[in-house]
Amino acid sequence: MNNEFFSFAKIYENLFNPILKNDNGVDAESLTNFSLKLLSYCSKRRDWPLISNVFESIKEDLCIKDKRLNQEICGIHFINPLGLAAGFDKNGIAANTWQDFGFGFSEVGTITKFSQPGNPKPRLFRLAKEQAALNRMGFNNDGADALLRNLKSQNIYKYQKEKKICTGINFGKSQKTPLEEAKEDYIYSMKLLLPYCNYAVINVSSPNTKDLRKLQDPGLLRELIREIKVISKFTPLFVKIAPDLSFKEIDEICQLINDEKVDGIIATNTSLDRLGLEERVLPESGLKLSDERGGLSGKPLQFKANKILNHIHKLDKDIVLIGVGGIDSPKAAWERICSGASLIQIYTGWIYKGPNLVPDILQGILNQLDLHGITNVRDAVGSGLEWKE
Repeated sequence: MNNEFFSFAKIYENLFNPILKNDNGVDAESLTNFSLKLLSYCSKRRDWPLISNVFESIKEDLCIKDKRLNQEICGIHFINPLGLAAGFDKNGIAANTWQDFGFGFSEVGTITKFSQPGNPKPRLFRLAKEQAALNRMGFNNDGADALLRNLKSQNIYKYQKEKKICTGINFGKSQKTPLEEAKEDYIYSMKLLLPYCNYAVINVSSPNTKDLRKLQDPGLLRELIREIKVISKFTPLFVKIAPDLSFKEIDEICQLINDEKVDGIIATNTSLDRLGLEERVLPESGLKLSDERGGLSGKPLQFKANKILNHIHKLDKDIVLIGVGGIDSPKAAWERICSGASLIQIYTGWIYKGPNLVPDILQGILNQLDLHGITNVRDAVGSGLEWKE
């Protein structure tokens, strides 16, 4: 198919960019759901000639293949260090498409044992001028059993074994599950789904599920990890932390990570800090951000997330780090890698900047490798190298 006839990036620019320039207008959650349903339909029919041609055109537009971007991390082969963060494809309905958009890996979820509707709507808000978002979704998802069906219907296990895709699953606690029963909740989902993921993530840092962040307490987290490690001996395990922890609290988690032989940390989740935007008013509610519930993501989180990741890497260079939060440019991606991230993830920045952000970031990394005389991205991890113009 001729790219002049079909360019996904061009369609995104013409269709979605005008919407994303404003806070209000088309509901942010509805826009996401529409995109996912379209991708889900195509994912299950990717062998159809027309749909196959569309995917080939998208890949030609967006995929960059270069061995200098390859890494082996925790026994997993990553074709490049850039992934789609959890929260976009909660139910894995498009899990078999993200590699076609240039991603080296994707993380589905957050998934919970029980199907749950999440918090009342509206619960996802654009802050267009700041290239940010506020969400209080509350782990809305169809439950672990539904995710299993979705992954099976897309032959995820087969593609993973052939190393054509790399998929992580992000696990959370159901809202109706008491904190003291959290272990059983996580374990049910993980027993069901571990065979269908390359790595697993314990999400104890979302600000939108009551009491969930209490599981970041070292005592509770240690107990949870020990139970999970019994069933996840052969699956790399990561813990996703909040950006609102103190360095002392982060240091305690790092010690726990080492003690319990957890593979790594994803830093960071969304923030309860309004990051200088306390007086910003949301048109939908008329309330200031300081009076709204939910976690802030996007560009305002960039500095704080990078500072936390850098702190962890300086504390312990053996902890594998996945950097996420405010990455919206090749420069921001390079900075996160040089601060200690072996892998990086995008979400809010990808929504605002569009599909071209993926090849732009990857090409930007390759350009920096050339400018610094580095042969592989792994040699830039934690190097402290600055961005060269």
